[in-house]
Amino acid sequence: FTLGVKEANADAVVKVVWTNTWYDPAKEKEAAQGLLDSGVDVIAQHQDTPGPQQAAEEAGVYAVGYNTNMRAFAPEANLTSAVWNWGPYYVNAVKSVIDGTFVSTQYWGGLEDGIVDIAPISDKVPADMVAQVEAKKAAIIDGSFDVFAGPIKDQDGNIKVAEGSSMTDGELLSMDWFVEGVEGVIPK
Repeated sequence: FTLGVKEANADAVVKVVWTNTWYDPAKEKEAAQGLLDSGVDVIAQHQDTPGPQQAAEEAGVYAVGYNTNMRAFAPEANLTSAVWNWGPYYVNAVKSVIDGTFVSTQYWGGLEDGIVDIAPISDKVPADMVAQVEAKKAAIIDGSFDVFAGPIKDQDGNIKVAEGSSMTDGELLSMDWFVEGVEGVIPK
């Protein structure tokens, strides 16, 4: 998320607040309100309830949702949402079980598989920015752009991914650091 934010606005800062829960609408909205009270101008989330979107809507700031299209909960605030569609994976998995070819593996589906996508982008987003997002999405799908290709620095300015290198799935799975531009601490 932050890598994309920084590409759009090199001076942007992403503030992270942990709720230590996956589903607690009141706590999620409270966390968003705390960020708003600190002066943030966009709310993003990595939890499933509409609480953060609603806090943004009430405060008159923009928001990016998570897991499903959240525009219905914040029609003026929501710019888009990261969305997942596990249907194609489940259909293929069930078919492979039925035909006896199922093999248990780690699955890393993405944009190219239709598992990950973004919800329709709000008309509040300028057309040139929408074009940039769509171009980047197409480049990820066709393999000409790797989100996690170096150089990437951590929040302390240390090189974590060198120029010419890219993070592996295993490294992404065990990532325990924030990229440059994030303010926050990962709980121990």
